[in-house]
Amino acid sequence: MNQDPVFPDSRSDDKGELAPDVAKQLEKILGRAPATGGAPAADVAATEAGEGAGLPHCGLVAIVGKPNVGKSTLLNALVGQKISITSRKAQTTRHRITGIRSEGTNQFVFVDTPGFQTRHGNALNKSLNKAVTGAVADVHVVLFVVEAGHFSLADAKVLSLLPADVPVLLIANKLDNVHRRSEIAPWLRDMQERHPFAEFVPMSAKNPKDIQRLLEITAKYLPQQDWWYGADELTDKSEKFLASEIVREKLFRLTGDELPYTSTVVIDKYEEEPGKKVSRMVRIAATIVVERDGHKAMVIGDKGERIKRIGMEARQELEKLMDAKVFLELWVKVRSGWADDEARVRSFGYE
Repeated sequence: MNQDPVFPDSRSDDKGELAPDVAKQLEKILGRAPATGGAPAADVAATEAGEGAGLPHCGLVAIVGKPNVGKSTLLNALVGQKISITSRKAQTTRHRITGIRSEGTNQFVFVDTPGFQTRHGNALNKSLNKAVTGAVADVHVVLFVVEAGHFSLADAKVLSLLPADVPVLLIANKLDNVHRRSEIAPWLRDMQERHPFAEFVPMSAKNPKDIQRLLEITAKYLPQQDWWYGADELTDKSEKFLASEIVREKLFRLTGDELPYTSTVVIDKYEEEPGKKVSRMVRIAATIVVERDGHKAMVIGDKGERIKRIGMEARQELEKLMDAKVFLELWVKVRSGWADDEARVRSFGYE
C-alpha cells in the first residue's frame, strides 16, 4: 500500500493531487518528496500572476481553534507585532482581535478569536462562543489551528462550526514539538477524511519562514478590492483596549494556574497629555476584577510584591507599544459571580 499522503488541493479538480508548495513543505518535513502530479510550480505561478496581478487585494481571515493551540502567537507573527496577548493559561483571548498586515498589493485583515468553550455554560463562555461564530460568518478564508499530530473532541467541535462555503486551511501548528516527523503524514491523511480542507500547512508560528509561506498561501484567497485600512495600521483596537489586555496578560503570567481564568481587567481612566521631557504621556488607572477575597490576596501578593510586578511589567510593555511615558495605577476588587451575570459581562466589555 502506498504510504505517501494524499491531500486535496483547491487549485485542482483531482483531489488526489498535491499543490507544489505543500509538496515542498512535506519534503522538508518527511525528508522525501511525495508524488505531486498536476501542473509544475512554474505553471502555477504563471497562472496566479495572470488576471488581477498588480491590483489591490484585501480580505478577512479568521483564525479559529480550541483554547491554547497558539492562535494569538500566530496572529502576532502574521501581523509582525504583538497585538494579542498570550499565556499558557487556556482561554486567554476573550475578544475578537483584528490584526492587519499590508504587504505588496495584499492587505490581510486577520481576526483572532477566543478558543471555543465546551465545558462551562456561564455567561462569559456564551459570550466567547458568540465571538467565535460571529467571526467566521463573513470571512473569505479560515485558518483552522490545531497542534500538529493531535486532534481532540474540542478540535472537532470547533471544526463543526465552520461554514461549508468558506475555504478552510488546516494550520498544523507547533510542528517544532513533533519529535518524529514521519508521524505527520498518516495524521494529515486522517485529517483529510475529517474535512475537505483547501490546503494543509504544517508549520511553527515561531518560524519566520513558515509565517511568510502562510502569508503567500493565504493571499490566494483574498478577493480583488481596495484596502480597508491604511498601509501603516496594525489593528482596529484602541490603545485603551490594548492596555487592559496587556495588564491581563501579566496578571495571568505571574499568577500561573492559581488564578481562575474568569479574572478580568477594567480600565477606569485613560488620559493622554503632552509630556515635559517626552512627546507623549499616558496616565492609566485599571481595576483587576476577581471573584473571591482569596484571589484578591493572591493578586496583591506578600507585601504587595506581586501586583507591583504586574504593574511594572505591564507599564514597560505599554511604553514600548505606545512609544510614550506611561503611568499605570492598579487596583483589585472582588465581584463574586460576575462571569455568570450577563449584564455584568456586557458591562465589562464582552459582546
